[in-house]
Parts: sequence; C-alpha cells; structure tokens
Amino acid sequence: MSKAQVHETLLTDARLSAPAAERMVKYHDIPALDTEIRQFHEFIEVDLAHTVMLVEQQILARPVGQSILAELRKIRELSASDFPFDVRKGSFLLQVESYLFARIGEDNAGQMHTGRSRIDQGATVRRLYDRKRILAVLGRINGFQDALIQQASRHADTIMPGYTHMQHAQPWVFGHYLLSFSTRLHDSFSRLAQAYARVNRNPLGAVGLAGTSWPLDRNRTTELLGFDSLVENSKLGREAWYAAEAIGALSFIMADLNDLATDLHLWSSVEFATVESDDSYCGTSSIFPQKKNPSGLETIKKAAGESVTWLSTALATFRAEGTGDQAMRDLPLIQRALEVTEGMLDLFTGILETLKVHEARMGELLSGSWCTASNLADIIVRERGISFRQVHHVVARLVRNCLAAGVTPQQVTGAALDQASEETIGSALGYTDAQVRDALNPRTFVETRISVGGVGPAEVRRLLTVAQDELAQDRQWVAAHLGKVAGARAALDAAVARIVD
Repeated sequence: MSKAQVHETLLTDARLSAPAAERMVKYHDIPALDTEIRQFHEFIEVDLAHTVMLVEQQILARPVGQSILAELRKIRELSASDFPFDVRKGSFLLQVESYLFARIGEDNAGQMHTGRSRIDQGATVRRLYDRKRILAVLGRINGFQDALIQQASRHADTIMPGYTHMQHAQPWVFGHYLLSFSTRLHDSFSRLAQAYARVNRNPLGAVGLAGTSWPLDRNRTTELLGFDSLVENSKLGREAWYAAEAIGALSFIMADLNDLATDLHLWSSVEFATVESDDSYCGTSSIFPQKKNPSGLETIKKAAGESVTWLSTALATFRAEGTGDQAMRDLPLIQRALEVTEGMLDLFTGILETLKVHEARMGELLSGSWCTASNLADIIVRERGISFRQVHHVVARLVRNCLAAGVTPQQVTGAALDQASEETIGSALGYTDAQVRDALNPRTFVETRISVGGVGPAEVRRLLTVAQDELAQDRQWVAAHLGKVAGARAALDAAVARIVD
C-alpha cells in the first residue's frame, strides 16, 4: 500500500481555484510522491546543505537557519514510514515545509526555499539517489567478479569441450571461460563508473531555468553533498541524460549476466550435465517428481530480457519532450534498472559460489570428441610443409572416414591418416599411431597453446592474475568514492552543528 495517504485537510495553490481532482490525485500526485518517498533521506540531505549554504552566505539570518536546521536534523533520524505524508499537500518539498510550518512557523520555515526551485531540488535529489544505487551496483559487480575468479582458480586446468554453432570446436578450459566474464564485468564496471562521473554533478542552484539573483555558493553545496563538479549551465540543471547513459551501462551488465546464465542453464541440462546449480538455487515441479529446475538461472535470464528495452525506453521518453516540458525530464525507469541489476548480480553471485562442476562428465564428452582435429592439422602443416588449406581437407576426410567406421580419436591409426591424405592430396604423411593419437589428445592440445590470451596453463595463470588485479582496482575505486560520500556527510554534519549547537 502507498505511504502517500490522502487526508481531509486540503492545501491548494494560491494560483488555482480548485483542489486537485480525485483522478489527478490518483494518477499523478500519489505516484509522484511515492517515488519521492523512496528518496526521503536524499531530500533531507539537500535541504540541510542548501540551508547551511544560505546561512553561510548570510542570505538567511542565523537564528532562522538554526531553527530550520534543528528540525531537519530531527527529520533525518526518521524513517520514511514515520513521516506524516499528506498527498494533498503536494510534492516532498511542500510536505517538509508543512511539517516545519507546524513547528517553527511559516515565517521561518518558508525561508528555506530561498534561491531554489523544486526543479533543481528534485534534480539534485535524483542524482544523489542514483549515485547511491550506482555505487551499490558497482559493489555487487566486485562481489560477482570475486566469485568468478574463485571458481576460475579452482578450475584453471579443468578441460571441457568448447563450442561454436553448438558443435564441439576445440578443447577449452572452464577457468579460462569464467575469466572471460571477469574481463567483461571489468569493462562493464568501467562503463558504469564513467557514467557515474556525469551523474555526480551538482545541479543545485541552477534554480528553475535561468539562475537566481541570490548570491548562492554552488561550490559549497557541491562540497557538502559530495558531488565531483557542477552542472555548469543552469538550463541543464533539470536534464537527466545522465540517467540514459547509466541505463545503457546497466543493460551491458545484464547482457553479461544473460550470456553466462544461458550457457550454465544449457550445460546443466541432462544432455550436457557438465555443471549443476546447488539445490538452494533451484526449484521443483508440481507434476514431475524427478525434476530439479535451475530457477535461479532462469530468473536472471528473464530479468535480462526486460533489460533489452531499458535504453530504448529512456531515449523514447526524452524524444517526447519539448524545450518547455518538465515532467519527462525525470526518468523513474533508472530506479527499476538499478534495482534489477543489483539484485541479479547478488543472486548470480550466490549461484556461482555454490556451482557444482562435473569434471568427469566434461572428460567423458571429450573422450569421443574430434575437437582436437585442428591441432593435428597444425602439426602436419608445421612438420610437413603443406598449406593449411590442403591439410584441412586431409584431416576433415580423416574425421569423416573414422565417423563412418565407428573409430574414436583414441583408436585412430597412422594408416587411417595416410588413407585420408592419399584420397585428398595424393600422398601419404607417414605418422605413427602414437603420434596421431597424441596430437588428438585434449590435454596435449591445451598444454601446447602458447599464444597470448589462450588456454595454455601459463596463460590461464596470467589471466587469473590480470583478473585479480582488475578486481583490486575496481574495489579501490568503489572504496574511494564511498569514502568521498562519507566525508561529505561528515562535513555536512559538522557544518550543521556549527550553526545549531
């Protein structure tokens, strides 16, 4: 149920001759106020910082500022559910004013809004709220990266089939596969961190559109609220393009999660059976007694489907606005996007931390696989001086002949290779049975990979170190920015105390 309850006492604008219609209250006022209620503490932070600045600039008399700040400090200790909201009083700004009127009088409380508009106040609140949620998402990325790295470390030499077109292509290393997602998440972290830099700009003091005649110190509120810089142009104070940019970055994160969840979902099927979600992240069937459904992975994939529309919806919202429109400059969708992304990162971290990897099944799938055929081709090219395209024909014919005869890679002979070579390029190659079988061994394949970024043991170890270093950098970034926000909060508290106490 909405916290924004309708009471008997109605407050109407002096400009309007009638109170809001019930339909207007239901479809506009209550939804708008419910959104603001979620940002309760951010609103109070902005009121505190603005009032401190007004006192310091001698725009407000100190006794007036003291009375306002003392009450705001009390309000900040409340939870949103404890505050007496009355939707007929209007937006959160007017809710707080009404609360203060009853305690310190309208003459005093009415001065808090000097040099400020609901436009720049709301824009500032939204940036503070989005900043907090973005930092939370970035922290969740760090947790997910850590889970990836831990699993990758455990499976740095766990060989599995690698797929293209859903067919066996080459041997792969499960740890190497997971590290590819650690790299993707590091890139997605960087995208969202870059968007954060544009979120964390201070619009307070831009006022409605063209600035103000009051001698505001916008740099002071920037400091007290922990912003990195100002929104310089007053017209841009109300703009929310930063939200679309952040939503785009969140969509990339959800794409990362979707791709990993899709693979793990498929590989957890009976036909693959190479991985398995822990029971605590699964569900069961109401009719099929034998089933263990990977419900956690399905939840992530479903959420990722929704995320495809986030950026297009944000851009479409902005396309609908005109120069004078105000309502469309708020983008509530970002709150949904932040909530979903943070939640799915948290859920997936738990799934990954408890994921069971069936190494024996991976080995079983490799035992009859011809996914090492490219290694045999490379050896022939290197040792016999024949072009790769010619050798490709030879090895492809070898595979075709062996499949037709029911011969596995462990059973193939040098004679079979010679037969395939004679059928395609007209001459034998002269390899022994042992040489051919060793070339087709998955372990030999992995151990002979030497290219940068490949699945060779030395490279997997190096990639693991790279991922650990990237995670350390990302964690340091989050810690530094959380520290700055905490420092600003302490500075604001100290500034309030100097005036009030």
